[in-house]
Amino acid sequence: MTTIGFLHTADAHVATFRRLREELAPGWQDLHVVDPALLAGARREGITAELAGRIDARLHELADRGADVIVCTCSSLGGHAELRTADLGVPVLRADRPMAEAAVAAGRRIGVVATVDSTLGPTRALLGDAAARAGRQVELVEVRCPEAFALFEAGDFTAYAQMVAQRARAAAPGLDVLVLAQPSAAPAAPLLSDLPIPVLTSPRTAVSRAIAEAGPVL
Repeated sequence: MTTIGFLHTADAHVATFRRLREELAPGWQDLHVVDPALLAGARREGITAELAGRIDARLHELADRGADVIVCTCSSLGGHAELRTADLGVPVLRADRPMAEAAVAAGRRIGVVATVDSTLGPTRALLGDAAARAGRQVELVEVRCPEAFALFEAGDFTAYAQMVAQRARAAAPGLDVLVLAQPSAAPAAPLLSDLPIPVLTSPRTAVSRAIAEAGPVL
């Protein structure tokens, strides 16, 4: 039986990605490793050699437990994680790459909504890479909402989504597409469904890409 492994930095993501795996690949299994300290380290110092080693250890843990494909759901860590495929022997995907590819295809002016500053650099680099691969020119507009993350950490996910949506809505005029850079912000998307531009999130497209990498759902 095919197994998708997920590396998270918050417990709240387990239910989200398990639900998507059950919907999109009901005959498969999922494994989850949650390590909030990885994001704490990235926020404090970026991806240091020491932190990279800890990320690698968690990815190896998933591979050793039988994951056929691994998804790193943390936007701050994904750039490092997706480089580890050759070392682990199984595909390692960053959850936000399919979203970035869709954003580049949707328009030139891309709003990047982030509640953690350590996400912004990796997401800018990812969107730039996606644009280069697609042969497109893009302009990135940062939409920072750092005060919202305390609500997420406190477990007030409704208020968190509302604050993210409020900040995204205020930034929307003049943009071609909005990217909610972190999986945690995905619940804000339904609150923005009336906007005349796409609002993109990463969880569903990440699981779909993982399924495609691992093989067809039978």
